[in-house]
Amino acid sequence: MNKPFFSRSLFWPKCSLFLAAFVWAPLSVLAQPSALPIRSADFVVAVVNSEPITNQEVQALSLRLQRDARAQGLGTTLSEIKKLALEQLINDKVQIQQAASLGVVVDEAAINQAESSVASNNQLSVEALRARLQQDGLSVNSFREQLRQQLLLTRVREREVDNRIRISDSEINQFLNEQIQRQATKISSDVNLAMILIGVPENSTPDQIKVLEDRAQSALTRARNGEDFASLAAAFSTTPDRGANGGAMGLRPLDRYPELFVQATSALPVGGISNLVRSGAGFHILKVLQRQSPPTTLLVTQTRARHILLRPSAQLSQAQAMEQLGSVRREILSGKADFAEVARRISQDGSAPQGGDLGWANPGMFVPEFEQTMNQLRPGQLAEPLVSRFGVHLIEVTERRDAPMTDAEQRSLARNVLREGKLEEAYASWVQDIRGKAFIEMRESPQ
Repeated sequence: MNKPFFSRSLFWPKCSLFLAAFVWAPLSVLAQPSALPIRSADFVVAVVNSEPITNQEVQALSLRLQRDARAQGLGTTLSEIKKLALEQLINDKVQIQQAASLGVVVDEAAINQAESSVASNNQLSVEALRARLQQDGLSVNSFREQLRQQLLLTRVREREVDNRIRISDSEINQFLNEQIQRQATKISSDVNLAMILIGVPENSTPDQIKVLEDRAQSALTRARNGEDFASLAAAFSTTPDRGANGGAMGLRPLDRYPELFVQATSALPVGGISNLVRSGAGFHILKVLQRQSPPTTLLVTQTRARHILLRPSAQLSQAQAMEQLGSVRREILSGKADFAEVARRISQDGSAPQGGDLGWANPGMFVPEFEQTMNQLRPGQLAEPLVSRFGVHLIEVTERRDAPMTDAEQRSLARNVLREGKLEEAYASWVQDIRGKAFIEMRESPQ
């Protein structure tokens, strides 16, 4: 299968959102309170426009950064991690102060939605998430305050950076042309060649070879004079099938033909006939019957899936819904139940009448927690019950294919990729600018 240019990750542009990593991170790597032991009393290590940053804050962030570094196999030292943590805290502080000066606010509804998203991503209810956080020593109020700050950072960045990025049509055109050319170099053209072979037996004398070459030349002359190539293959070819199918070898990639054949036909148009090609088997005459060029549009991997959805309610808890769908999954796998039939009977989604079929979907069409699980499935594979913001799902992937993107899809996604590239540079420049205007006093190095 040809590899599409646009991978699934590109359908969810990062847009400089630290919140994206925070909200969708595993619960174990969410912000830590004071999990790193503090051997001495807390103290101020830096002041940003009269607001302090404490050693305890640096220690807590250092722990998370250290865990991330280990997970990625990085050999960063603790001293380097503490410096990175302090720099991040200073940058966050100046951005939050900038947000306050601009009147950017985050209401309770937005915090509730972010909290719900974290819970769903970890397949927990909000109540279970809060209980888990408290077990880990982080209060609900502290957690919600961290969510508020991350949402605040996101909004001020969107206002001050994202909205200033401009992508021109000429940039999009150039980008698409480059990617289509790159894709074409990775996807070989398929070619259907027909062949007449005048075989040369081993140990043939020069005179015998000359007779066979003259016979091959006669067949070539007649083919170039317009005689039917299939008839000539049947009359002249000494292949085991005696030129069956008119000598056609079928549409196949170039790398499945001998290099001699590729070289002899590379410059020929469809209908063109090669010169005599000499190989160890004898004399070949080749005709190009068909060329299938690489697509002139970018490809996207589409997935066709079906699901059964149960929505938790007063009568059905989330745990009960997961248990019910777990039982359904076992029955389907054992052949005791049919997925489509069960979906029509119990699914609480609009796809129920279609047996849960969601149709062909491009990346990014479903919520991240659903799509992440779906993308990990092979066609015919059934996932374990999954919790999303909409309820509990049982997902099965039925098919997957690479499909050409529409012009609108190509341009939209190209714009996102180009925007992402510009955002990183623009964001770094903006942070440097507002940091340069801030009063920053370094007190003591973190312990």
